[in-house]
Amino acid sequence: MEKLNALRKMLKRRGIDALLVTQPENRRYLSRYSAIDSSIAESSGVLLIPRRGTPLLLTDSRFELHAVAEAEGFEIMLYPKGLLPLLQKLLPKLGVKRLGFESHYLLHATAGKLTALASKLGIELVPLVGLIEKMRLRKEAGEIAGIEKSVLLNEQVFQEVFATLRAGQSEREVAMRIENTMLGMGAERPSFATIVAGGPNGAAPHAVPGTRPLREGEPIVIDMGLVLDGYCSDMTRTVVLGAPDQKTVELFRLVRRAQLAATNVIRAGITGREADRAAREVISAAGLGDRFGHGLGHGVGLAVHEAPSLNRRNGKKLQSGMIITVEPGVYLPGWGGIRLENMGVVEENGCRILNRDTTFLDV
Repeated sequence: MEKLNALRKMLKRRGIDALLVTQPENRRYLSRYSAIDSSIAESSGVLLIPRRGTPLLLTDSRFELHAVAEAEGFEIMLYPKGLLPLLQKLLPKLGVKRLGFESHYLLHATAGKLTALASKLGIELVPLVGLIEKMRLRKEAGEIAGIEKSVLLNEQVFQEVFATLRAGQSEREVAMRIENTMLGMGAERPSFATIVAGGPNGAAPHAVPGTRPLREGEPIVIDMGLVLDGYCSDMTRTVVLGAPDQKTVELFRLVRRAQLAATNVIRAGITGREADRAAREVISAAGLGDRFGHGLGHGVGLAVHEAPSLNRRNGKKLQSGMIITVEPGVYLPGWGGIRLENMGVVEENGCRILNRDTTFLDV
């Protein structure tokens, strides 16, 4: 109820009578309802949060039992004829004159229909961006504990699969084994499509696993994450089967120095830009600044990519309780890539790394 009360205070300050919540992670944050949207065009339900009274979860019959089991304190209402006909009945009953909606997460076609309905009912629509996301920025102690459990399970999965890696296995085979192991060890699902990229394929930061077999001596980038009790983890390890050559060792150590440099400066009060710069300066000093193209990191929580951003564009200050990734990389076309990624909690006097795995230091 604390989250709903905080949200209602924000609605009151804006003179908004009710808020329509369509973004899946925001919906789960407020209601604990965990059903998955198969796409932005097919929703498993929306929240209608009036400024006063019982909050509502609006869904269809496919998700009724799921909603009843999870959304404690919410009234579950079904829309057999679709969301808009139900809203047409509900909004006047609730006395809604100004309706907020998440304009950053609503299809243009749906927004057009909602606009037409609001006009018919004499309701003013108020587009909102990032209202609930701001509430999600700083994690409470229980959330941090949940994220740490997700991180540690992700590491256990990695260690389980890493012990079975052999030359000749395809990237796709290893990615599938990682994701199956996640499910077998209790994860809800992967938090994103697992990346396994051997040799030259590792030069693409978001490589898609293919049929190429892994080979001894080459760097293999493994980027993986899972969802546990709603909270995401995200970790990258670069490993070598057999003995790495000197180039791999030197680049690995370079990226590790960059990661440590950033970790050592991250604390509440510095900007995302400053954190990024600390790692980038290390890699640039080695003459490879142009081979580190992406930002240093991003926030993680109910979504695997959320605010804050740690990149050259973000001048906003980090705050204690934020969960971030620290993931510098170097990518050389035709050769491959090295990326190392840990997750940490921003604290007043530093950054507490949640990862405990040290396999990535073996090179």
